[in-house]
This record gives sequence, C-alpha cells and structure tokens, in this order.
Amino acid sequence: MDYKKEYENWLHRIADEELLQELKDMTEAEREDALYRDLAFGTGGLRGIIGAGTNRMNKYVVAKASYGLAQYLKSSVDGQASVVIGYDSRIKSTEFAHVAACVFADQGIKVWLWSELNPVPTVSFAVRELHASVGVMITASHNPSKYNGYKVYGADGCQITTEVAASILTEINRVDIFEDPYPRSLDWAEEQGLLSYIDSAMMDKYLAAVKSQSILFGDDIDKNVSIVYTPLNGTGLKPVMWVLSESGYNSITVVEE
Repeated sequence: MDYKKEYENWLHRIADEELLQELKDMTEAEREDALYRDLAFGTGGLRGIIGAGTNRMNKYVVAKASYGLAQYLKSSVDGQASVVIGYDSRIKSTEFAHVAACVFADQGIKVWLWSELNPVPTVSFAVRELHASVGVMITASHNPSKYNGYKVYGADGCQITTEVAASILTEINRVDIFEDPYPRSLDWAEEQGLLSYIDSAMMDKYLAAVKSQSILFGDDIDKNVSIVYTPLNGTGLKPVMWVLSESGYNSITVVEE
C-alpha cells in the first residue's frame, strides 16, 4: 500500500473534522505508520490504536468492516441475517457500536443493540439467546487505553474460526472505505424495524445464568468474608455487585480507578 497516496485520499475525502485535523498534524513517520496497511482482521476481529488512517481504529474502518461482514452474512445466511452488538467503556466504543449498527441496518441486517455498555460475555450470551447470526463487541480487552477493537462471534457465541475470518476479510477487502458504507441513523433503523435495543431483561437472564454456575453452596460458606473489588477500566461493576449481593456476600469494598 502506498501510504502517501492513501494519505492524500483520506485528506481529501473524509468529512470528520477531528480526524482531518489529526491527519494534517501528522509527521511523515506518523503518516506512514497510520496508512501503510489496512488494520489486520482475523479470528480476533480488528484491534488497533484509535486515530485517523487505514491502520487505525476509527469510524471509517469500523464502517468498512461492518459493510464487509454484512455482505458475508447476506451470502451465507438463509433468510434475514441478524447481529448482536455490544460495547464497553473504552474511548469511542459507543460511537463505533452505533456506526456498526447503522451500517448493518442499512444493508438489511437485523440489529440487536445493547442499550448500555456491558462486559464482553453479554454479547456471546445474547447471540445464543436471540439466535442471531453473529455478534460484534466493540472492545480491545486488555490493551492500553489508546486502543479499541471489533470482535466478531459466530452464531454459537464463540469467536469466529480462521476459515470464517478469511471469508469475511475477502468481503472487507472489496469495500471502498469512502464509497460503499452509507449508514443512516439509528432512528431510521428503528423505524424500519431493523434495530431493537436489548434491555435489562436480557441482563437478568445473563446474571441468573452466571449465578447458576456457582460452586459455593451450603451452610459452611462464610458469606461475611470481606471482599475488595475493582472494575479497573472495565464494565463489570454492576453485574459483579449484583451477583455477589444475590449470592449473599454483602461485605464488599469497591475501589474505582
């Protein structure tokens, strides 16, 4: 990939003022690193530094990946395909999730969007509960805060296989990042019946399933033990506190970063 050509392409075609200014402020070395290749897509989906360029996580790259995944679904799923989308507390996670939702809906894919940020496993759980074709989670797991990512799960709620990732990548590589994705609004998607929000009832099911996996039963369990918990930069505070409280553990100190 000719990074200088790509730089000029981005400079003259993007409409996002924040990303445009970032491009203009780049050094030559920064331009090369941001645009010398496409961000890699594999069994773990996408993961990269947030910013402008083909080798960065931004709304254009997210839209391109979503458009490619939509084409894969339309060619491989009988009937209407569907996707569950979740997002965590990382920078721009909500924005990226909404962009993905709009692209999928615009391509006729039914979208189930979590109504608030949640832990990664809730997407896997909801995919199975709703019998969705795939799941998408906007997260970069343990990577530093300047990263974000785009994880894809199959209909079984598991991470996609190497073969499926390769097929999705083939579709992504066909996409013109500035021409093909024409995402409309979330309101439009909802009006068309292509977008539904996942509410607290699904979270209740998820938490009940988590609680049922406990191996600590009986009168010998000391429920008064002192517990210190920190969600760090994650999204586990609400579900962890609920499960502990419902299990009878009430001596909990929360340390928030």
